[in-house]
Amino acid sequence: MAECKLFDAPSGRQLAYHLVAGKKPGVVFFGGFKSDMNGSKATFLQAWAEMHGHSFLRFDYSGHGESSGEFTEGCIGAWAQDAIEIVQALTKGPQIIVGSSMGGWIALLMARAMPELFHGFIGVAAAPDFTEDSMWAGFDEAQRGALLSDGHIELASEYEDSPYIITRRLIEDGRRQLVLRSPLSLPFPVRLLHGTEDASVDLSVPLHLLKHASGPDIRLTLAKGADHSFSSVECLALIEKTVAELVA
Repeated sequence: MAECKLFDAPSGRQLAYHLVAGKKPGVVFFGGFKSDMNGSKATFLQAWAEMHGHSFLRFDYSGHGESSGEFTEGCIGAWAQDAIEIVQALTKGPQIIVGSSMGGWIALLMARAMPELFHGFIGVAAAPDFTEDSMWAGFDEAQRGALLSDGHIELASEYEDSPYIITRRLIEDGRRQLVLRSPLSLPFPVRLLHGTEDASVDLSVPLHLLKHASGPDIRLTLAKGADHSFSSVECLALIEKTVAELVA
């Protein structure tokens, strides 16, 4: 695997990344909420890229993994800025962007701002607008009151022993980054992959995105029995197949 390096972003944040040189189109992986670039999907895709000679980039958003900053200082807009700045600086030509969970939302924000950066987009259990439609919509009156008065609340995590700290800034900034409330043009191949047993992102989300977005080539594939991690041998094989098709 390539050596981990640090990118000094124009924002002043320092982002950890792994970059593999290779042919075009390159592949870039956008991770999920409070995840890092060392997850199974990211490392699997890097191994695929190295095997087939394509360039590949994975990185940590600020406040995630080995990058600078605290997680509780971040928000969707800042993480989208991280993604845009590192892709612009470290890649050449249109890329295949693979966005996992929150990374799917980040990718859609980049697509809205700079579609020329895309050769194609693969959303893996993509979670656009989740701070509003899942978090805020699911909070009870007491949680909403505490968030507004205290600036944060704690939510249990199914992936970590410690709870997630959800900040008022995350929720309020998320409302400024919504992509399912206004026209969303995706003028490149789009492949949405989603598990039927995803307990974190309801099936209504990819169906809504499929209906809402406009573009010449948008497809949704449902994997029966797959959960939100989408990391089983079968799911990784489906991701590999999808990347290979877009490369071709």
